[in-house]
Amino acid sequence: MRSSVLYTAASFAAGFVFGLGLLVAGMANPAKVLAFLDLAGAWDPSLALVMAGAVAVGAVAFAFIKKRSHTLLGAPVLLPNPRRIDRRLILGSLVFGVGWGLAGICPGPALVLAGAGSAKGLAFLAAVIAGNGVFEFFEKRAAAGPARMQSS
Repeated sequence: MRSSVLYTAASFAAGFVFGLGLLVAGMANPAKVLAFLDLAGAWDPSLALVMAGAVAVGAVAFAFIKKRSHTLLGAPVLLPNPRRIDRRLILGSLVFGVGWGLAGICPGPALVLAGAGSAKGLAFLAAVIAGNGVFEFFEKRAAAGPARMQSS
């Protein structure tokens, strides 16, 4: 019981710091994000510093956690295995980039905006959920395809 309370409190604290960081850095402001993505116009490079800071913190955290089998709260460390760059990763990255470029919002800031009651954030979050549903539909269909053909 005590470890689940600590785990929940740590998760809340991490989410709070993440959301606050997005707000302070301006990443929850679609206009600022679109200005960062506008390389040919009035480019605003400030979000590159935010990303560089995030990568640096992440690199230190991964270097620390790779040496451990359990987290500081006792949960097992579950890191993904390295994967190769394949068609699926490239297509997913392109779709993500198009969505980010059109809306100026990515999933983390969308949660912050939705939590603040922003109509644009709520609409974006609804679209993300719908996109996940479409993806799951096609994943299940692809997985069932060979079995369906064998039973015919």
